[in-house]
Amino acid sequence: MDAHPAPPGHAALLERVQRFVLLSMARDPDASAFLAPGAEIVFTGGRRFAAPQEIGHFNATRYAHVAKRIERWDVAPDPGTGGAVVYCLGVLHGAWPDGRPFDGNRFVDRMVVGPDGLITRVDVWNDSAERMLEPGLDHPR
Repeated sequence: MDAHPAPPGHAALLERVQRFVLLSMARDPDASAFLAPGAEIVFTGGRRFAAPQEIGHFNATRYAHVAKRIERWDVAPDPGTGGAVVYCLGVLHGAWPDGRPFDGNRFVDRMVVGPDGLITRVDVWNDSAERMLEPGLDHPR
């Protein structure tokens, strides 16, 4: 994973968020330790989850398998809260439920981190719906 230098004072925060993302992708229950009480997890389409483990259950209905290829991390200080907003950008790759492979499915994860280092909100966006509706997008011309 390539990480662009975090703003001064935010390197440790970025490391924590990266650990959360890796644990979430592995469906590790320890990912919950990085979330503040009452944290919101909102996926494409407005789907809300109470815990990172629920994401894996949802993904199992949408993909035969899926993984992230992380391309970059961006950290923006949030002067209003003393925390930060961390963006994780990259592509998803894997296979649809019917076994067709896909790659290059763009995603953005946005995590709001409080001054205590705990994530208060996770927003996730990706191109899966577009690619499901138009399978030709999985094979760029």
